[in-house]
Amino acid sequence: MSQRYQTGHLRRARRKSGPHVWEFLWRETDERGRRVHRTAIVGTVEQYPTEELAWTAANGLRVYLNGSRNHYSAKPIPVGDLIDHYVHTDLSADTGWRSHATRTIYLYFLDRWIRPDWGEIALHSVRTLAVEHWLRGLRRADGGPLADATKGKIRNIFSVLFNHAIRCEWLEQGRNPITFVRQSARRKKVPVVLESEEIRAILSQLQPCFRLMVELVVTAGMRRSELFALRWGDVNFSDLAISIQRSVYHGIIGNARQKLAQTNALG
Repeated sequence: MSQRYQTGHLRRARRKSGPHVWEFLWRETDERGRRVHRTAIVGTVEQYPTEELAWTAANGLRVYLNGSRNHYSAKPIPVGDLIDHYVHTDLSADTGWRSHATRTIYLYFLDRWIRPDWGEIALHSVRTLAVEHWLRGLRRADGGPLADATKGKIRNIFSVLFNHAIRCEWLEQGRNPITFVRQSARRKKVPVVLESEEIRAILSQLQPCFRLMVELVVTAGMRRSELFALRWGDVNFSDLAISIQRSVYHGIIGNARQKLAQTNALG
């Protein structure tokens, strides 16, 4: 028997201590075939002062609960609901799929650029040429044109979002409209690359602890976030190798993609 699409119900509940909370309620069929009530806490009223904000926060959970009923569904799924589901399942700190830095950047691009203009649009209504036209018209806060590199990041995150929809079987395979969006990510300015003599001149002016930090960055190709998260146990002095396992971003330490950095800075 087909299951109903769960819209759910939101209510404000009192706790014995602390602020009131928003609760999301729904019904589902248990292993015995009985319809049972379920409840999940969305957050406190301090986090979501209005019911509208609480509903927005609950969207990811609602779409997650209806995952099996959304497969190639005739019911239009808006991009905003897809964003909520992606945030709930892939960008949650509990999943461990992404580093803290990546989650922060993805959330910023989703909320700053994609959700405002595409949140109400149904997935099947998003068209390649429309996205291209939209990217060309994006502007900075001061009204100037947005850099191509930033537009390229927006395009890539938009594509990741639609790949998530395909993985959840809300779109057919090969139905990602962002795949063929043409958008250059070329930098307007060529990055400055220091010559060996310039690096030596900088090192000669630094105190020993800071000199070692710069040597590690230069010789091992480490990011600053990886450098600041190093521990003694990550350094293999015998093999002159460093195992990079963590990164720090805005004071939060998270997992990094593990890699081995060979360096002569320890010699």
